[in-house]
Amino acid sequence: MANYIETAAVIQKNLDTASTVGLSTGWMDKNAGKVKYSGGREIKIPKVDMDGMADYDRANGFVEGDVTLEYETRTMTQDRGRGFTIDEADVDESNYALEISSVMGEFQREKVIPEIDAYRISTIATNVIGASEAGMTVYGYVPGTAGTSALRKAYEAIKAVRDQGYDGIVALQASSNFVLELKLELAAKLQFMEVVKGGITIKVPAIDGNPIFETVSNRMVSAITTLDGTSEDQKVGGWKKAESALDIELIATPMVGPMAVNKLDKFRIFDPKTYQKAAAWHADYRRYHDLWMTEKRIKQTHITFSSAKPA
Repeated sequence: MANYIETAAVIQKNLDTASTVGLSTGWMDKNAGKVKYSGGREIKIPKVDMDGMADYDRANGFVEGDVTLEYETRTMTQDRGRGFTIDEADVDESNYALEISSVMGEFQREKVIPEIDAYRISTIATNVIGASEAGMTVYGYVPGTAGTSALRKAYEAIKAVRDQGYDGIVALQASSNFVLELKLELAAKLQFMEVVKGGITIKVPAIDGNPIFETVSNRMVSAITTLDGTSEDQKVGGWKKAESALDIELIATPMVGPMAVNKLDKFRIFDPKTYQKAAAWHADYRRYHDLWMTEKRIKQTHITFSSAKPA
């Protein structure tokens, strides 16, 4: 059994890295810093506080300042998972790790990553709509419509963030429809820049040094419903667009704004001799995740909707 525990730990580490890289919103994870995580819902996010600048004294030198590092405990609201059973006849025991890893990797790519992306985007949208900050929401823009310009919309969104007092890098979370129009407008002039997701450096499109993260359009919605997997009409699990949701084309937000955490908790593998319900291999996949933004960063976030403004 020890070998299965060790193998599960390796698979868990690989799945965690792959999830952050695969997420179009994976750039948000680093904003939480080097969080402390020991399993379960709770995480500890580092917070640094320090004194400001002081006058330099030629006789006495530098004025000493205080710096404190504290950890703020946050509770993740999203507790999601599935158990998977694979008949022992379908798994070569000598190669079980590769086969289970392949199944879990496919589950994560096809089911987990889209849900986390959609949850994060809808959470940001809910916060921004709730803040009702003047000029930070635009409705009824459809990419490709005659007389419209995706490039202009992007610059207007960046300007709106700047007008709220933020002068750092602006992250542009854009629908695939929006990015297509940008590419058609800019053609070979489209810029690229390097960003880090999950410790891996990738190249993404950019406008004046502001990165664009392309997102599958059906994940760009203002609200989602997560399915519990047990109710009669929800047994397939996963998520769906909420009935009241609005379609989003572009989110412009401070690169340092959204703080996201995404943790796979105690991934487990049971062999056919251990698993009691069937002569089969069994794997448990349980993931906690959430996203937070400060009031200041919410007010500095601009959203362009293709949906009309609700009555």
